[in-house]
This record gives sequence, C-alpha cells and structure tokens, in this order.
Amino acid sequence: MNVTLPAQALTEVLGFLLVLSRVGGLFVLAPVFSAAMIPMRIKLTLAMAISLALMPIAVHGQTVPLDAGAYSLLLLKEIGIGLVFAFPMALVGAAVQAGASILDTLVGFSFSSILDPMNNQQTAILGQFYTLFAVLVLLMSGGDHLMIEGLGASYRALPLTAYPHIGGLTAGAVGVFAQVWVIGLEIAAPALVALVITDAAIGLISRAVPQMNVFVVGMPAKILVGMTVIAATLPFVSNQIQTALEQSVTQAVQTLGG
Repeated sequence: MNVTLPAQALTEVLGFLLVLSRVGGLFVLAPVFSAAMIPMRIKLTLAMAISLALMPIAVHGQTVPLDAGAYSLLLLKEIGIGLVFAFPMALVGAAVQAGASILDTLVGFSFSSILDPMNNQQTAILGQFYTLFAVLVLLMSGGDHLMIEGLGASYRALPLTAYPHIGGLTAGAVGVFAQVWVIGLEIAAPALVALVITDAAIGLISRAVPQMNVFVVGMPAKILVGMTVIAATLPFVSNQIQTALEQSVTQAVQTLGG
C-alpha cells in the first residue's frame, strides 16, 4: 500500500495536467473565456476548476504513461487539441467582427476607433457593439456551458491518450475557415443591403439636385438608416450567433473524432 499510493497520486496529478492542457485552449481562443479583461489569475482558477470537473470523464479507462518522453508528447498533443477544439469558436467571434467592420466602413464609423475591453484592441464603434452583444448573447443563452459540454464530449471523440488523425484536423480547419465570411455576411446582411440602397438613393438625389452637399446630408442619413436596421435585426443576429456557436462546437468535436 505504501508503494502504490505515491504512484497513484502521481498518476492523478499527471492526468490532471493533461486535462488542464486541453481545457487551456478555451482560455486562449474561445470567446468569453479568452477575454483580455478577465485577469489571468481568474482564468487559471476557472481552468483548474473545469479540469477537476472533467477529470472523471477524461481519465476513465485511460492509462497515463509515467515515462518522461511519452508523457511529454502526450502533453504537447493535449495542448494542440485544446487549441484545435477552441479554434472554431474563436472564428465565430472573428466572423462577428468581420461583419461589423463592413458595416463600420459603410456607415462611416471606421474613421474613428475605440478600445475594445474584451479583446484589448482598437475597433470601430459597431465592431465593439457587436462584440459586446455577442458576448451577452453567449452568456444569456448558455454558450459558456455549451462549450464546456463540448469539451467533455471531445474526450469521447478523442480519448486522453489517443492521437488524432492529421488529415481530419486539416479538413476541419479548412471547412471552418470557409465559414468565417459566410457567418459575417449573414449577420451584417440586412443592414448591408439597407446601406447600399441608401448610398444608391443619395447618389441619384445628388445627380438630380447638384446643389445639395452630399457629405452633409449623406452621413446622417446613413447613420439613421444603419442604426434603425441594426436595432430591428438584433433578434435575428442573436439567433444567428447562437446557431453559429452550436455548429462550431459540434464541428470541433466531429473534427477531433474524424
């Protein structure tokens, strides 16, 4: 008993570090979890708490190697798997930013930028608004719970001591990249169409009334139309963000299993 107890304790600690390595991917890339405004100490505490909760699922039926070389490879693999799992969710946030940047350019807000507290980057007004709105939607709809549940499901798709198929990971990454601008355009589409029509109408009016100052009249008109359409389409945007997040978690688990 005195000989096996330290070995069992060592196995548990090594298994916990492997789980923590995969969970850490959420706090590096995933929306909400990777927010720059969350202190690193809190991120580490949450990552350790989630890892403890996932330990029974992750280590069940698995044998953690005690050899230094084999364990090091396994640890590096788990770090990579955590990043691969969180990558599709990170691209959902990138898609929201991409759609908002198009609207900022059309409305004219791209001339000025402010600090985004979530990502600690300079973004235009609509970019920050859509980012904060997406975070609110994810929290209110249980998106954080969904990502943790997906992380637990990833251990069934790819067990702790198994290695992934590189071809499946590559194909999954290519598929996720292709969806970034699709999601961004779907989110920005209603306001985008309205702003393009407004630009065309202002152009026709300027041709009919050359004395009119297009810049003085056009900018307030585009801001009014843009803000009205954006406010009216926020329920659609929230549903689109929820659907995109659910699809990204499902795709991440399927990529690991493939």
